Amino acid sequence: MKTILRFIKREAVLCAALALALVSMLPVPPDVGYAGYIDLRTLSILFCLMGVMAGLQGTGLFQWVAQTLLSRVRRAWQLVLILVLLCFFSSMLITNDVALIAFVPFTLTVLGLAGRDVRSRLLVPAVALQTVAANLGSMLTPAGNPQNLYLYSKAGMSAAQLMGLMLPYTALSLALLVSWVLIQSMGYRTPIRVEFSQKPELSGSPARLLVYAALFCLDLLAVLRVLPYPAALLFTVIGLLLTDRKIFLHIDYSLLLTFVGFFIFTGNMGRLPQFADILRQAVSGNEVLAGAAASQIISNVPAALLLSGFTENIPDLIVGVNLGGLGTLIASMASLISYKLVTKEDAGLAGRYFRYFTVVNLCFLGALLLFRFAFGG
Repeated sequence: MKTILRFIKREAVLCAALALALVSMLPVPPDVGYAGYIDLRTLSILFCLMGVMAGLQGTGLFQWVAQTLLSRVRRAWQLVLILVLLCFFSSMLITNDVALIAFVPFTLTVLGLAGRDVRSRLLVPAVALQTVAANLGSMLTPAGNPQNLYLYSKAGMSAAQLMGLMLPYTALSLALLVSWVLIQSMGYRTPIRVEFSQKPELSGSPARLLVYAALFCLDLLAVLRVLPYPAALLFTVIGLLLTDRKIFLHIDYSLLLTFVGFFIFTGNMGRLPQFADILRQAVSGNEVLAGAAASQIISNVPAALLLSGFTENIPDLIVGVNLGGLGTLIASMASLISYKLVTKEDAGLAGRYFRYFTVVNLCFLGALLLFRFAFGG
């Protein structure tokens, strides 16, 4: 029983998705229509990207880039800004989850090397801003996060259309992040120096890195619809099997099953006229606010999957669930990664981190929503 409870606690979103799927099967028993619920393209590309990112992370590439950039840092604002922008820009290609998994542990190490005073003053704001940066940077591209990958495919948008839609919000986010970092660091004027114990270097053979880079390019071609997704899936699976089979153990299968659960639930609910009409009326014309509000409660990926079946205005829903990744700690599941890493490093920081995280997220969410309704229609 304890094992089951631990699993439910650890995989709360997955369990909720599967529970909703099972409940929805009562009024709509399984039939041939279920086959049309599952978006195999999204699941396949997501699987490929997660596998390749796990491989690239194992080579130490992300840490190598970060250590190279930080080798000549002398000021607090430089240190924090580089750490934050690493998450912002890298998340556009490697997803917000991977950016945080790669750079938050590195940040904890770097701040420790910079000295106790630097760590005490900068750890909480640096990691909280990295989390905000990863969630905001990832909204620009189809590969940046799961909800974009799904919604842009569902809407039949091109990558250029998605990027054009989200570019104003991304540009404003970058300006807000830089301003916040500079203001945050103004009070810390003492010169700092980060002394790494060894020079940055990549692990593994150059051939392995080239294989992962090639597979990543193939997967991006599938995202852009240049390469059929079954071909990308086949090449990726073969490439990972030949390079390192253990990578398959690091793929987030719970996220893939969460997608399946919500696909079944929304598909079944769409076949119940009364429920579909009620939700469609609630969402229609209010996609931005509905997406942002639902994300605060169930996180933005489930919100995107749930609401997408009840509106034709997918572009507004994309804006809503992307901005909705800000706010509460569960608004984006990626945010929990940073929280767990910080509290594991120092449990005493939990309250301070939560408060700072909430304040900065609400400020950014409010600013971006204000921008949306002032200039975005």
